[in-house]
Amino acid sequence: MKNRKSQLAILVLMFGASTMSSCQKTKVTEKDAIEYKYIKQGSEKAPNGDFLLYNLEITTASDSVIYSTIDQPFPGYLMANDTLTPQNGMDEIFLALRKGDSIYFESTAKIIFSGNQPPFLKEGDVVKVKLGAFDIKTDSAMQAFYQEVMMAEQTKSVERAKTLLVEEGKTIEAYASEKGLKVQKTENGLYYVIEKEGTGEVTTPGTTMYVNYAGYLLNGTLFDTSWSEIAKANNIFSEGRPYEPLSVNVGMGQVIPGWDEGLMLLKKGSKAKFLIPSPLAYGEAGAGAMIPANSILIFDVEVTDVQK
Repeated sequence: MKNRKSQLAILVLMFGASTMSSCQKTKVTEKDAIEYKYIKQGSEKAPNGDFLLYNLEITTASDSVIYSTIDQPFPGYLMANDTLTPQNGMDEIFLALRKGDSIYFESTAKIIFSGNQPPFLKEGDVVKVKLGAFDIKTDSAMQAFYQEVMMAEQTKSVERAKTLLVEEGKTIEAYASEKGLKVQKTENGLYYVIEKEGTGEVTTPGTTMYVNYAGYLLNGTLFDTSWSEIAKANNIFSEGRPYEPLSVNVGMGQVIPGWDEGLMLLKKGSKAKFLIPSPLAYGEAGAGAMIPANSILIFDVEVTDVQK
């Protein structure tokens, strides 16, 4: 039933704007004078302390999506509190939401985003908003719902990762062939080349390794390095940071899985190249502006010291 309700809300958001008629109720916020229309009007108010769940879609005037909860695992939500005072027109609309409401409105980017609009939008650009509230949950029900959704999403994420490991493995193998790299592959899907064998004992979990590195996207873009000369050559040198080997307690989850596994194959003095599929790197989340979601990463690494 939960999924059914969510699907209905999504359908209203997606298709409701095209079914507007002159008989629909229109209101105007006291602050910012946002004129909003009810595609469908609900009546059930969430009790204080309960959560109102909603779907939200924000698009440009040409219908390019800026933000949407529709394709996210968890919908938008707010805790009901009738003592709150709206600070702007958007607050008025959200605080007045009832279960079953489906609302459409347009305004400027400055008003919709309270002056914090994305950089590709100008303050005066027209922005469209579709908003639909579809459920009310108590605190305990909300926690249970959250756990249910997150567990389902985790299962889906694992399955997506399995698929990506196969697909990206093919990409990595093609890259290695093009570059003339004789790669080896672990059971988990890490590709690597040991360019110089190190010396000393076999590395075990908990071993502290000091590692110099340079990390690249598959297209050759350098996103980070501990070598100052490489940073300078690629115009990412920062005067404020130290350029020195990174200290890693291997096998303890301090670094991405591809590094944890790869470093276990090395010893003091080893030089290697790791070719890491995204599920063993930063996955679907990516890492900041430099590493997009689902990025295959290439690392040149050198172990300068090892401490047991």
